[in-house]
Amino acid sequence: MMTAKATTKPKILYSCYFARSREGEHFIPEHVFSYQIAGEMIASDSKKTYHSKEGDFRFSRRNHLAKFVKIPPEGAEFKTISLFLDQEILREISTEYNFKIDKRSDLDAMISLSPNSLYKSFMESLISYLEVEQENNETLFNLKIKEAIHLLLKVNPELKDILFDFNEPGKIDLEAFMNKNFHFNVHLTRFAYLTGRSLATFKRDFQKVFQETPGKWLLNKRLQEAYYLINQGNPPSEVYTGVGFEDLSHFSFSFKKKFGVVPSSLLAK
Repeated sequence: MMTAKATTKPKILYSCYFARSREGEHFIPEHVFSYQIAGEMIASDSKKTYHSKEGDFRFSRRNHLAKFVKIPPEGAEFKTISLFLDQEILREISTEYNFKIDKRSDLDAMISLSPNSLYKSFMESLISYLEVEQENNETLFNLKIKEAIHLLLKVNPELKDILFDFNEPGKIDLEAFMNKNFHFNVHLTRFAYLTGRSLATFKRDFQKVFQETPGKWLLNKRLQEAYYLINQGNPPSEVYTGVGFEDLSHFSFSFKKKFGVVPSSLLAK
């Protein structure tokens, strides 16, 4: 992977993979404008699945949970360019041009953008910068991020109500949210934030709702879901990441400890 680095985190990412790849954490912290150069990407949230193929443009919304699978073309590299539209730059543009939202948007976590020659020209102009690691490029990339934001507003003006919505998540139904999103592999602080709570309040409310700690509940919920899926004929090697485990050996150990059998034994029934 080749990365254009800012002082704290990447603002523009040029990703190259030869092998099928899954992201580690499933939280989208900033809006992301992406171009699929080669290969395919399959993403899913708690509601639907999104499929991006070569030549597609997509917009991923901040403060959402989603899983990503990156699939390279046969014998070639998976390639994308992703621009992270951070809140600091968006606030700066909002102040300078007096951009304000008309209403809060409740669109999907990911939005497919129709092919556009302006988008393609912009993304292609970035490749020469990104293929070679460069130093002291933060100023350049900040300018390119601003250019991308103005381009999005020109081609897809409906994105204004998403880009300049600086509200943080409000307090929501904890039980419904966790039952829908337990399979996402994120830290408890992410779950707390997305349900509109501090970590301490999240843990306290969680205990009241589920009568056990978040860690124990998540482990049991994920193992129960895994048991069901494997019992339906799905191999453990495909199930464990889908229910929120990072490591197959840890999953197998936890599964046997809870159910008294190794996961693969269910397939022999």
